[in-house]
Amino acid sequence: MEHYLVVVRHGRTEWNRVERFRGRANIGLDGVGVEQARAASRSLPRYQPRAIYASPLERTARTAGIISQELGLEAVPLPQLIDMDFGDWTGLTLDEGARKDGGLFKLWQEAPHRARFPGGEGLAEVRERVEAAVALVREKHPEETVVLVSHKVVCKVLVLALLGLENSRFWQVEQDLAAISVFDFRLGRPSALLINDTCHLKGL
Repeated sequence: MEHYLVVVRHGRTEWNRVERFRGRANIGLDGVGVEQARAASRSLPRYQPRAIYASPLERTARTAGIISQELGLEAVPLPQLIDMDFGDWTGLTLDEGARKDGGLFKLWQEAPHRARFPGGEGLAEVRERVEAAVALVREKHPEETVVLVSHKVVCKVLVLALLGLENSRFWQVEQDLAAISVFDFRLGRPSALLINDTCHLKGL
């Protein structure tokens, strides 16, 4: 039987619209984000998921809740999927971050695997959590399709981990709002079927 790991990024929030560092801030979906989550949910039944796990933050929990209604499954909070902690940079726009610490902003853009945000964390910690989350769900659902709902940074790092790529490749993978990525585990190792699919969002 085919079984997949389906990675979904949450829908839009107001802080996505204005592009602020979101991190652990508990922001809800806006109207567009709700519609994006609904559109994503309609693309998932074809994979026959048997479980849904999500970051506990409001934007991911709401997205997962919409998906769970479509699939008739309970969305389970999974703390390891929580967004990267941007610490003192939480809530800043990109321009504000660049003004606050130009050196760190440049490092984040050019060598993201070496950047660590004051009062927060770096990609290495995110990678550790992501790999633990995958191991957990694969152990609990070895022959079943599982949906993971998380955040941009987490989804990007998750894709890199599944592809066997280092965090230094962070900017070479995109994960748009409400995007879907699908990995096949039939051969015992992850094989990418879709990365950053947003076809379901056409017309929104």
